Amino acid sequence: MAITLTELARLANVSVSTVSRALSNHDYPLKPETRQRIRLLAEQMGYKPNLVARSLQNNRTHLVGVIVDRMQSPFSAETVQGIQDKLRNAGYSISIAYSNRDQALAIEAINSFYSRQVDGIIIINSWLHTFNDPILAMQDRPFVFVNRLFKNCLQNCVGPGDRYGAQLATQHLVDLGHKRIGYINGMKDWIEAQDRLLGYQDVLERNGLELDESLIRNGDWGVESGYQAARELLSLAPQPTAIFAANDIMALGVMYAAQDLGFHIPEDVALVGYDDRDFASWVRPALTTVKMPSFEMGQAAARLLLQQIAGEEPEDATQIPGRLIIRESCGAKIARNVVESR
Repeated sequence: MAITLTELARLANVSVSTVSRALSNHDYPLKPETRQRIRLLAEQMGYKPNLVARSLQNNRTHLVGVIVDRMQSPFSAETVQGIQDKLRNAGYSISIAYSNRDQALAIEAINSFYSRQVDGIIIINSWLHTFNDPILAMQDRPFVFVNRLFKNCLQNCVGPGDRYGAQLATQHLVDLGHKRIGYINGMKDWIEAQDRLLGYQDVLERNGLELDESLIRNGDWGVESGYQAARELLSLAPQPTAIFAANDIMALGVMYAAQDLGFHIPEDVALVGYDDRDFASWVRPALTTVKMPSFEMGQAAARLLLQQIAGEEPEDATQIPGRLIIRESCGAKIARNVVESR
C-alpha cells in the first residue's frame, strides 16, 4: 500500500507541512539536513506524491503541452529533451503533439491541451509565420515559442543567438585571411535571417572590410536556393574566396554548385554553414558550421514557461549562443595560403 504524506511526516517526526516543503522544489526556509533527511526517508519508503490532490490544491495539473512542427526536424528531439529534463526537475510532465506544419493540426492540438487543462504550452520550430497569428489569438495561458522569434511576442520566445553565431562564422573566415566573403542568407522577412545578416555585416565593419552588396544573396533555406546563389557568386569577377551560408542545407547547395562548376572546397573556395545538421560531419569535405544550441534552448524555454506559470513577468526574447564547429570545408590549415596566392 502506498505511503501517505501524513505517514511520512509521522515517521520523520515532523509536521506534514514540513514534509511538503522538504519534498517541493521551492526554496522554503528549511535546514538543509532536515530536507535531506526527509527526502532520503521518502525515497526509502517509496513515497509517491498524489498529483491529483496537489492539482486540486493549487489549481494546476503540472502538465505542459509541447507542439512540434515536424517529426523529421533535426532539432526537435534535443529541444524536447531539454524541455523534459528541466520540467521533470520541477515536478511537471509533458504531452507532445505534432502539427506537421499544418495550421489546423496546430490549433487542434492547442484545443486538446486546453481541454486537458495544461499549465502552459511550448511550440517548437513553428515554421510558417502565418501559422502563429491564430495561435497567438487563442492564448489565455503561459506559452513559449522555441527556435523562432516573433516581433509581436518577443518576451515569449527562445531562439539561438543568430547575430553572434553569424559573427563567429564570418570572423573565422576573416581570421583565415579571407577578405572577399560571399553570404547566402535565408528569407529576408525572417528575424533569424535579419540577425545573421547583421552578424556578417558586423564582422566586415569590425575588420575594415568593404560591404559589397554583390556578394550577398537571399535563398529560401533550401538546397536549390543555395545552389543557384552559389552559381551566381562563383561567376563573379573577382569571385569570393569564401562563402558563408545561413544554414547547412543551403551550404549543401553550395557544395553541389562548386562541384558542377569545377571548383574544389576548400582549395578554391572556403565554406561555412550554420546549424550543424547530422550530415555536416559526413559530407566530404566535412562542413565547418555553427552548432544550433537545441538542448539549451529547450531548457531555457522550460525555465521561461515556469516563470510565467509562477506569475513572474517574462523578459525580452531569450537568445542562446551557439558555437563554431571547425571541420574541413573552411580549409583552416591551407586557406591563408590559397587567399594570398590569388
